[in-house]
Amino acid sequence: MELRAIENQLVTKCNQLKLQSADGKFYETDVANVEVLLRLIQSVPSPKAEPVKLWLAKVGYERMQEMADPEKALSRSREYWQKMGRSDGWIQQRMMGQEIRNKLTDYWKDNEVKEREEFAILTNIIHKEWSDLSVKEHKNLKNLKTQNLRDHMTDAELVFTALAEL
Repeated sequence: MELRAIENQLVTKCNQLKLQSADGKFYETDVANVEVLLRLIQSVPSPKAEPVKLWLAKVGYERMQEMADPEKALSRSREYWQKMGRSDGWIQQRMMGQEIRNKLTDYWKDNEVKEREEFAILTNIIHKEWSDLSVKEHKNLKNLKTQNLRDHMTDAELVFTALAEL
């Protein structure tokens, strides 16, 4: 763990990357991942940080409730998909597809497929067989960056994915 003094304050888990500034030059800049940034926000003694702190507490509490009652997580997923404008049929297909995916990955684990990279390779092979596209190509086609591809599939794409994984 790296500690760095910044204006008489200690910052943990920050790294420096050369980032381009407005003047076009590259400068060493402190960067951190989302988890570290959220921890920093928690420590900021400012009224402006309070809404984020309240949100973090709310999300943490919701996650604790979901751990005690996993059905709440399923309900939350349904609500998100409904907010995305998804039909009840699409949501049912998406959830069924996830169950099939879970059975497939459990099978892989039981048969010594352990690495995330191996899961990605196998997933890509299955995906390419039904769609003639790699997962990356399919995400690019849909202009997705970090979003879950399945959450942006049509009903037919979900069915084909589930059938291929089954």
